[in-house]
Amino acid sequence: MSDPAGRTGIAGNGAEPSLGQLVASATTEMSALVHDEIALAKAQLRQDVKRGAISGLGFGAAGMVLLFSLPMLSFALAYGFHAWTGWHLSLCFLLSFGVNVVLAALLGLVGAVFAKKAKRGKGPQKTAASVKRTAAVLQNAKPHPRPGTSTVQEKAAVVARSSV
Repeated sequence: MSDPAGRTGIAGNGAEPSLGQLVASATTEMSALVHDEIALAKAQLRQDVKRGAISGLGFGAAGMVLLFSLPMLSFALAYGFHAWTGWHLSLCFLLSFGVNVVLAALLGLVGAVFAKKAKRGKGPQKTAASVKRTAAVLQNAKPHPRPGTSTVQEKAAVVARSSV
């Protein structure tokens, strides 16, 4: 562990870092990694919630259009069809109702498309997979022995004996 200024080790005094410094450094980096993974999961969940909200707005808009447009639009369409075709007025009213139902169905389909996108959202699943990959790499990681120095297990045994 050397830096561009020529110092080596974490302590910066030219000595190799101690086991405690290595553990502290690893703990700090793991903590930062966990915080970053949590932030990523939150961001992905926000995106899925946003899609769900758009879906809800689409369904709400479909309901509002069907509810408020039926009386006024139905009368206008029915009288328009009657003037255009000359059919009986009751048949024209049924035809205008059918047009309103088709419009509500189209708006409902827009809401359904966004609902499917919100369901397919892989927000937390992507983060969970990333955490699993990180854990798998860390489980298989073994320190490289340095020439002329003892292994980490030997250093840990020395530390354990000195603390007893």
